[in-house]
Amino acid sequence: MEKKSPSEISRILARVGQGDDAAAGILVPIVYQELRALAGSLFRGGRADHTLQPTALVHEAYVKLAGSAEAAWKNRAHFMAIAARAMRQILADHARRKKAAKRGGDSRKRVTLSGLDTPGADRQVDLVALNEALKKLAELSPRQSRIVELCFLGGLDQEEAAQILEVTSRTLRNDWRVAQAFLRAELSGESLQ
Repeated sequence: MEKKSPSEISRILARVGQGDDAAAGILVPIVYQELRALAGSLFRGGRADHTLQPTALVHEAYVKLAGSAEAAWKNRAHFMAIAARAMRQILADHARRKKAAKRGGDSRKRVTLSGLDTPGADRQVDLVALNEALKKLAELSPRQSRIVELCFLGGLDQEEAAQILEVTSRTLRNDWRVAQAFLRAELSGESLQ
């Protein structure tokens, strides 16, 4: 399939948001590889025996996104950011269900924080703990939490994230550093609060 430009993808997303079923059929093959890569990055460094696979995660996230009442994506970057959030929620829910099924067994999905560029970033992190840390961060600073979702989970570069959040690159970089420090402290058990 011919690669589409971000502006073409944005136009297709707008048509999908307006209820155009034909556009939805066009969208799936275009964004599938990007969603698959995003899902793969969420699984990288995780356990080999987990029951949810990247392909299944992509399908679950797409169903969730397609069924969303607010399918008014601004552009490709916005769509990918929302997809990243959906995937994170699905993985956290899956890990919680699996843990509950084992009655306290430690079966949480673990990911690495290599995308955070932090000391010890190659260590594995509990996805449920990451989800909880992001919830805490969202209470303190919704924008910083969104930056983590966009850059770390969504795979967007800082310029794309700054555009979505309508902030300057400098503001985004400063918030990103604070968010990294917060997450590093939360995930190591050294809460900043």
